[in-house]
Amino acid sequence: MIVHLIDGTYELFRHFYGLRRARDGKDGRFGAVAGVLNTVLQMIADGGTHVGVATDHVIESFRNALWDGYKTGAGVEPALLAQFGPLEDALRAMGVAVWAMVDLEADDALASAAEIASRDARVQKICIWTPDKDLSQCVRDDRIVQVDRRNETVRNAAGVRAKFGVDPELIPDYLALVGDASDGYPGVKGIGAKGAASLLTRYGKIESFPPEVLGEHRARALLFKELATLRTDAKLFEDVDELRWHGPGAEFASLCDRLGFPDVSRRAALNAGGD
Repeated sequence: MIVHLIDGTYELFRHFYGLRRARDGKDGRFGAVAGVLNTVLQMIADGGTHVGVATDHVIESFRNALWDGYKTGAGVEPALLAQFGPLEDALRAMGVAVWAMVDLEADDALASAAEIASRDARVQKICIWTPDKDLSQCVRDDRIVQVDRRNETVRNAAGVRAKFGVDPELIPDYLALVGDASDGYPGVKGIGAKGAASLLTRYGKIESFPPEVLGEHRARALLFKELATLRTDAKLFEDVDELRWHGPGAEFASLCDRLGFPDVSRRAALNAGGD
């Protein structure tokens, strides 16, 4: 059994801006929603049986209370934000497990889902579909891998080490030192990617660094590590069989009609073996 965990927020952004480029700057009202649904259906058509999608139903999370500069929904276009709710509703109606996160983030949901699925001996592989570097911390050998659709790469533990210079378990420490502009924290001044990898290889996690290595920056580095560390304790499901796709619900066709993409419901019916 292979479990596919999809970063719905990333996919929605990807389709939104991809469609805008293709349409010379014109936005379709729910075009990005249709794009994500088609992406999931293609995954199912390619043999995927167990699928879950995580979204940032609310962009802010508990991390905003820890660091004032942490990412928010400010600057996200209203036309894009307006598609999160319809996407979540459409995925549920299509019969796909959806985790719409509020206090936690979509990345925490993906990390938690990977943790839960990994406890089941029937699960041979878990594929986390996102290019976000913080998800690299979830990679374990060849069993939990990260799929970067943008670069067409599958990153196992060896791939994480090749890219970042550290083991997956040290990715939060690595990001704490180098920073993550997309999440809004700067890292430790004067420490770049090579320097961070060298320090972590020599000393291990930040807590093991001799005090003089980071000096007055130690407390801030530990705060950034807390921001970078994904939660794995979200209670998303109990049994991995809850992720098995059985086809769309009865309401899916009418929902697609209302949103303006009836072809998606027809494709879902075909994937499920319907007429």
